[in-house]
Amino acid sequence: MIKKIKLILKSVRQYKKYALITPVFMIIEAALECMLPFIMSVLIDDIGLIAKSSDIVSKTFDNFLFPISILGIILILIGFSALSLTCGILGGRFAAKASIGMGANLRSDMYKKIQSFSFNNIDKFQVSSLITRMTTDINNVQMAFQLCIRIVIRAPLMMIFSGIMAFVAGGKMAWIFIALIPLVGLGLFFIIKGAMGIFMRVFKRYDKLNESVQENVTGVRVVKSFVREDFEKEKFSKASNEMTNDFIKAEKIVALNNPVMNTTIHLSNILVVGLGSYLICTTIDGITNETVDGKQVINIHYGQLSIGQMSSLLTYGMSILMSIMMISMILVMLVMSLESIRRISEVLMETPTITNPDNPIEEISDGSIEFKDVNFKYSETAEKNTLENINLSVKSGQFIGILGSTGSGKTSLINLISRLYDVNEGSVTVAGHDVREYDLVQLRDSVSVVLQKNVLFSGTIESNLRWGNKEATEEQMWAALKIAQADTIVKEKEGQLQSVVEQGGANFSGGQKQRICLARAILKNPKILILDDSTSAVDTKTDHLIRKGLKNDLPEMTKIVIAQRISSIQDADQIIIMDDGKIDAIGNHDYLIKNNAIYREVYNTQNAIGGDK
Repeated sequence: MIKKIKLILKSVRQYKKYALITPVFMIIEAALECMLPFIMSVLIDDIGLIAKSSDIVSKTFDNFLFPISILGIILILIGFSALSLTCGILGGRFAAKASIGMGANLRSDMYKKIQSFSFNNIDKFQVSSLITRMTTDINNVQMAFQLCIRIVIRAPLMMIFSGIMAFVAGGKMAWIFIALIPLVGLGLFFIIKGAMGIFMRVFKRYDKLNESVQENVTGVRVVKSFVREDFEKEKFSKASNEMTNDFIKAEKIVALNNPVMNTTIHLSNILVVGLGSYLICTTIDGITNETVDGKQVINIHYGQLSIGQMSSLLTYGMSILMSIMMISMILVMLVMSLESIRRISEVLMETPTITNPDNPIEEISDGSIEFKDVNFKYSETAEKNTLENINLSVKSGQFIGILGSTGSGKTSLINLISRLYDVNEGSVTVAGHDVREYDLVQLRDSVSVVLQKNVLFSGTIESNLRWGNKEATEEQMWAALKIAQADTIVKEKEGQLQSVVEQGGANFSGGQKQRICLARAILKNPKILILDDSTSAVDTKTDHLIRKGLKNDLPEMTKIVIAQRISSIQDADQIIIMDDGKIDAIGNHDYLIKNNAIYREVYNTQNAIGGDK
């Protein structure tokens, strides 16, 4: 855990000076607060008037007369109070800067780390859990850090300083508080222990709640189309209620803090006032009169305890016990934060399964691809390979079609080309080199993938296209849009390239989004272009024009198309038939019609129902 805490503290960075200076102000504040009751006890004992006569005054602090001494002590009290207040304000301000700054850095560090993750790493944590770690967990750690540099310093110091001053001011009477500390400490220990396990469980509830929200918001159209709002509400309520019940249980236990502390405080007050009053009344040595500058001064000679001492003891006792309660509350918060630290450090310490080699190849000469004895599975513990014994050779510039049923391994196959996952056995080569030898940025810039479920980002059509090439000219954008058969879509918009794109491309149809995303991929000018069923939402005529444009305008680019319609890949140089993670056959349309049962069945089925011919 120490290693994980050190890892988290690295995020303090430029805010370290605020984190270091805050405890200094807390120490000064605690010391000054502990001096105030002592000064007040002096004021009570040495400046209390014994008689109301104008010519009779009490003996004063350091033998000064009444008008000067009272003013001096009041000024000292005001000065100490003001300085203590100033230190408290500055300590709170610097603690806030340090904790908020650390939280911002930690959030940034986590985000950068997640960006380096492979799909394997993301699958391991799950998106909903990563969101919880970047929000709730960081807030917990941020709060705990602020408590550590401020209250965790102040509370123990107040307890120690108050204990010392209690012995200075009240002598043996201070042992009352020392005797009560184990009693209250034992009670608080059981309270913390009972709440700790529940708070640990809450984080998993947070993950479930976020997962429910994420799925509902992402799939809101599906939810509404199937009229499943009530089901989703029930699922959310269940997750929310489970978390609420855990919090209620934990808070019920933590709420016992107050009665335990109040009982202890009342008990200490009873003992101090009762025993203190007895000592004051039974140990007064007497009263003497003196004449100072012609005025009569009356002195009370206390024995074992004075009124001022008893007053300060009550204050110090309250400070000691309240500090213990504060420490117990902090411990509960720190226990929660330790779990958050563990969860955050898991992300920060996670090693990306896909990294750059030591001396990466920076240039990819062409779009040739070769799979050699490839075996792949998503999890090392999986019993069965997702892809098995894959051998495939693709020449640069070829048009490759991939056909297969759902779950046959089509998408898994193309994911290996751009190293979204790494093979377990065998190798995938691009331009004659293993993909693991290339610089990741260069490799992924040279392999452009258009998914079936396309994503447009809020902004404009132009800003979305610039994801493909941020330096692209308008001419290049229009050329890419034309190849993708999206130029007419953009021209019909009032703002054309500057037309607004709503979040997720909500103001575009599925087919329009697919074509704009294809144009974005073309703008990258990749060596290899992969279309993962990304023309499924366009009509057959548009699909034909897209393939024609790709063939005529980008002849040197290797094109891999995953499709469900045979018409989309019928004119491919090679068609790969996938079945249960294996290559069932490879050949052109004519060869497969004659020699492959799967391809022939799909072709006949699509044509029998009025499909493409």
